[in-house]
Amino acid sequence: MKIALAQLNPTVGDLRGNCQRILETVQRGEQAGANLILFSELVVCGYPPKDILLREGFIEACDRAVAHLAGQIPSEIGVIVGHPTGQKLPPGRIANAASLLYEGQVSACVHKLLLPTYDVFDEHRYFRSAELSSIQPVLFQGLKLGLHICEDAWWGQPDTFYHNQPVELPDPVQILAEAGSDLLINISASPFEIEKRERRHQIVSSHVDRFSIPYLFVNQVGGNDDLVFDGHSFVTDQHNRIALQMPGFKEDLSYFDTEHPLDVEANKVEASSREEQLFEALVLGLRDYMQKCGFTDCVLGLSGGIDSALACTIAAEAIGAEHVHALLLPSRYSSEHSISDSLELVKNLGLDYEIIPIDEVHRAFENLPVIGDDLKGQPAGLADQNLQARIRGANVMVRSNRHGWLALATGNKSELAVGYCTLYGDMAGGFAVLSDVFKRDVYLVSRHVNQRAGRTIIPEHILEKPPSAELAPNQVDQDTLPPYDLLDEILKGLIEDELSVQSLSKQFPAETVRWVARKLDQNEFKRRQMPPGIKLSGRAFGSGRRMPMAARFQWEAE
Repeated sequence: MKIALAQLNPTVGDLRGNCQRILETVQRGEQAGANLILFSELVVCGYPPKDILLREGFIEACDRAVAHLAGQIPSEIGVIVGHPTGQKLPPGRIANAASLLYEGQVSACVHKLLLPTYDVFDEHRYFRSAELSSIQPVLFQGLKLGLHICEDAWWGQPDTFYHNQPVELPDPVQILAEAGSDLLINISASPFEIEKRERRHQIVSSHVDRFSIPYLFVNQVGGNDDLVFDGHSFVTDQHNRIALQMPGFKEDLSYFDTEHPLDVEANKVEASSREEQLFEALVLGLRDYMQKCGFTDCVLGLSGGIDSALACTIAAEAIGAEHVHALLLPSRYSSEHSISDSLELVKNLGLDYEIIPIDEVHRAFENLPVIGDDLKGQPAGLADQNLQARIRGANVMVRSNRHGWLALATGNKSELAVGYCTLYGDMAGGFAVLSDVFKRDVYLVSRHVNQRAGRTIIPEHILEKPPSAELAPNQVDQDTLPPYDLLDEILKGLIEDELSVQSLSKQFPAETVRWVARKLDQNEFKRRQMPPGIKLSGRAFGSGRRMPMAARFQWEAE
């Protein structure tokens, strides 16, 4: 049997558009002689649909779309699609389903058993788990297909934030294998995280080790809101060799022939560097967010620092330099190189830009009778520094409103974690490009940009100079923050590993750990108000990390 794996980029809610893309792909697969074509989880409605699933009429529309799709597919080819369904379920209950479309109808339908509720997932909010009696192979052209959906492959994983059902449920893959499946097929919408690709291969490898059955994994690709799906679909043969490896971060249609497998040596998994993965995910996430929300252009403040330089470069790669508009907004405290470095960057990228000094507006605020005395009492103090950031933010937002451009916020994860950012200032915008990128990774990805281009994009001086907000005389970040290498290690422990202050104080200076932990907890209110960003790590700020604002974190022994 020749099986096509279709790695598509669906748009959430766009049933007509998604089904059209499916039909176009089926046509290509048919022309290539495929007998069966596999699509990803919930491809009909896009993933994650979130509370659209609760809207009146949506599930019925999805079921109609699947039935209509079945009628348009050539009768000699089978197609497996993921979709939500209310068919054959009690009123008001829905399932996360995968259906085999064949000979003009839905010939088989399976439901997802394991519904994830960790991190960004909340599937128990919407779906009903499969009945255990329904977990059995799907028959197609003489083969038993062990069809299952995403999380059903992750049974028994020991990770803190991976599958951990409150009710003990059996292993769906084991049930399907022991029922005589000839092929194991997992259709997924598995979001990108650093090292997630390797983890998927480990999980599939463990299944093949146990059952010696070929395993086909099909993943969604593309960005939807804060999630990026990296694709990287693959096939592992019964001897646990990679028989097919599809590319990452782009759509693709590839083929696996059960009678004539591909050259396994030609399909070895090549590991991508951390910086390459981050760059690809950031570019795809921003591009898709803009396109799917209807933005053609974006605008951002360009400070001469590393964060805005990288954000600007990502935007130029995502949508084309001609669609990126940079504002250079020097204050009285700006160094000469903040302008010269920014000008070198815009020249290297070929961007549209404006230079708009903010000092005149800043002085006007100082001289206003309502707040002038307060600012004069502490020149370059915190209130004055935040005022400058808000003047800059206002400039960015004015152009966003005037031209319909998406305003980009450029703060990184390290700054957002400890509140080294200004609400309605540098946090203003519609999308926070670097919100899940630690400062050390900002430098790593920036150097990758230059290496990838084979020339200087981000000026070397930007990469080398001490980071500074330039909101006070001779200011540098390390006047206020611990060294970024130390800060990022502590933040990783607190956020991604959920370690205690006590544990981290055994590795790092206790006073610094306590300071970082206090700042992290105190600034949750700021992060609640930041724009959406792109999830890259196991624990990103946003929908997957739900921390209280009005709370005291004082249970640990001093």
